[in-house]
Amino acid sequence: MTRPVHTYSIVARDPQTGQLGVAVQSHYFSVGSIVTWAEAGVGAVATQSFVRVDYGPEGLDLMRSGRSAKEALASLLATDKDSNVRQVAMVDAQGGVSAHTGELCIKGAGHIVGDQFSVQANLMTDDTIWPAMDEAYRGAQGDLASRLLVALQAAQDAGGDIRGQQSAALLIVSGERQEKPFYGRLFDLRVEDHPRPLDELTRLVQLRRAYQLMDQGDEYLTAHEFDKAASVIAEGLRLAPEITELKFWAAVSLLTAGREDEALQFFREVFAREPIWADLVPRLVPPGLLSDKPGVIDRILEQRGK
Repeated sequence: MTRPVHTYSIVARDPQTGQLGVAVQSHYFSVGSIVTWAEAGVGAVATQSFVRVDYGPEGLDLMRSGRSAKEALASLLATDKDSNVRQVAMVDAQGGVSAHTGELCIKGAGHIVGDQFSVQANLMTDDTIWPAMDEAYRGAQGDLASRLLVALQAAQDAGGDIRGQQSAALLIVSGERQEKPFYGRLFDLRVEDHPRPLDELTRLVQLRRAYQLMDQGDEYLTAHEFDKAASVIAEGLRLAPEITELKFWAAVSLLTAGREDEALQFFREVFAREPIWADLVPRLVPPGLLSDKPGVIDRILEQRGK
């Protein structure tokens, strides 16, 4: 039996996109490293209380082989002599859900299984925590990441872990099975130690969205869909205006796509904020990230001090 990881969590499948996710918060260091498990097109698992980590990878193995979440969890519980102190929830790629709260989990402890999701908690301030998560998730709007965060925040607002807060994590994968199991991760974020881990996790989700938009902008630029590229790049920069590096690489992408005037404006803004980025520019020529045509690098570096 391991040290108890008392926490609240949610596993869910998005019926519109098929995405699978798991999110958690606890007064326990690095909770995401042991509680959250998911694989694209396979399923998601939360294993907590007196944690047996095996429920994560072994549950995914069973679901990958064709077992439903209910079958996978039942199989693992049947061979666990300490199942009475475990709390585990699983969701499979078809939306099947199963959850278990052992009778010896420290109170308040319980779970609610809903339509393609489950919420669960143990060592909470009282028995209102997981019902609050259930209600919040059912009424939440937005993508899966947003709805998982809403559920976690509802638990905290209702009282949360009796010991307070420390760490949180959110893991979301594609609903489509991938050639290799580590592909298809859309959000893989952890807050290891923080006085307000849910606030920090929310910030990281927004930052992840910004980087996703910038990647999408690069794809549009490659396809010469410049208006679409400009739109998503602008949205990415709006979500993370404090990240100078995003604007720098956006400038590089715009320049390689032939949008020199826009690129130079971005370079000018980057150099005004953090001049050190100008030192990186010549280093991008040998690997082919910037053109070696005469005058290109000079025109970029001329933006310093403007």
